[in-house]
Amino acid sequence: MISTKGRYSIRILLDLAIHRNGEYIPMKDVAERQGISLKYIERILPVLKENGLIDSVHGKGGGYKLTREPDQYTLWEILRLTEGDLAPVACLKDGAPSCDKAAECRTLPVWKNYYKMTVDYFSGITLADLMDVDLSENYVI
Repeated sequence: MISTKGRYSIRILLDLAIHRNGEYIPMKDVAERQGISLKYIERILPVLKENGLIDSVHGKGGGYKLTREPDQYTLWEILRLTEGDLAPVACLKDGAPSCDKAAECRTLPVWKNYYKMTVDYFSGITLADLMDVDLSENYVI
């Protein structure tokens, strides 16, 4: 399950993408537009900044902005940073010890394929794709 941290991270970055104009955007504006608590957003921002997804300036005229073009941010990258490993079973998580039953596990291929579909799906969607969504239609990416 994807938590609010992952979903809100996408919404924050998407808001910065939609409202980008070369200037730094105050996070209070993003919080207001997105209906997300500024205190909660402030807990998410460090991981986005530390991993180079956003840049910030403090003080008058300060705020946040994307470090790349919106088409260079995949949802997988964002979710992976904010949610950690999204593997559906423990044996597929990064750094998991080798499972001594893997060779005879009949369900392992199911979990591997499910995980691959998840990675492929979210890797194929960028912030730019979400900027182009027509909200008046039932749009499926």
